Amino acid sequence: QKEGELSLYKGINDSLIAKIDIEVAKSEYDIQTGLMYRNSMKENQGMLFVFPEITERSFYMKNTRIPLDLVFLDHNKTIVSFQENAKPLDKTSLPSNAMAQFVLEINAGLSEKWQLEVGDKMDYFEYKIVD
Repeated sequence: QKEGELSLYKGINDSLIAKIDIEVAKSEYDIQTGLMYRNSMKENQGMLFVFPEITERSFYMKNTRIPLDLVFLDHNKTIVSFQENAKPLDKTSLPSNAMAQFVLEINAGLSEKWQLEVGDKMDYFEYKIVD
């Protein structure tokens, strides 16, 4: 379900790297579930985890069937580290190895394809849901 859009920019010159549709995980349930139990995700899609504070993060791939790249970003929305090609259904810890407030999950291989680097930036917006 598309809940917003996210853009990635080169840190050195602000040129657009990629624009994707995102689901946003902010609730405890959404953060714990993430992309578990899904069989696929389109290349132009991802999930953004938004945490209320910055700290070292650790994820794992239990019950996640899609190989993923995890992109860790700080409170300034700047990339601080990666975990690339995370293996499906693996319970091994995938630490941020740096302080992170946001985590972007994208299909495995996209970090390399897009040539993402530490220091690149993101911006995103969520759609407002009107009752």
